[in-house]
Amino acid sequence: MQRYFVSNKINNKLILENNDIHHIKNVMRMSINDKIEVVYRQKVYICNIDKLDKNNIDISIINELNENNELNVDITIAFALSKEEKIDYILQKCTELGIKEFIPLELSRCNIKINSDKKSKKIERWQLICKEAAEQSKRNTIPKVNNIGNIDNILNLNYDLKIVCSVKQSVINIKEVLQNNPNCDRIIFVIGPEGGITDKEENILINNGFIATSLGKRILRMETAPVFIGSVLNYFYMR
Repeated sequence: MQRYFVSNKINNKLILENNDIHHIKNVMRMSINDKIEVVYRQKVYICNIDKLDKNNIDISIINELNENNELNVDITIAFALSKEEKIDYILQKCTELGIKEFIPLELSRCNIKINSDKKSKKIERWQLICKEAAEQSKRNTIPKVNNIGNIDNILNLNYDLKIVCSVKQSVINIKEVLQNNPNCDRIIFVIGPEGGITDKEENILINNGFIATSLGKRILRMETAPVFIGSVLNYFYMR
């Protein structure tokens, strides 16, 4: 059953967004009395399509599902800016894996720069990718994509565990870090660009409470590392 997220409820009626109305009518080609899943404030409802006209769809709640498909720990991925297709891949796959929040970062070795006048459009597009992936993977929430920032913006964020992914083999690995910190509710990972985060940036993070952590003996692509992290965390925190 197709899932949609809504942010408005008026007189006990859930109000679909225009993009979702278009999707129901023109992509899914649904009809009156078809059923959909609708998420409002993290609660999932089975709804019936009561009315379907040119500009609007009326739905009514049939029942509420007792369903929570979220991880029991909040994970944030702060990733370096890269090519558009790589960012799309990270957002889509990590949303499927339950990541809660994303922070795009401009780091020293980033080979992509986004003009200030285009940043808000990028965030809007990335947020839509997360919404669609959250619907497909039956999540209760849509991950938040934060504004594009830099290393200074993440130094003082409040997390139980702060990790910077390092390519140095001498640092502790992710398995040991998670085993040593089993009772965390909020975790942030920082992932550098192609070529890795610079020593200067890594040291700044370490001096502000981040743990330099290896993801293993092999060097992962920038877009592979977040998916690897999401997979490891799903296994480690699986209920």
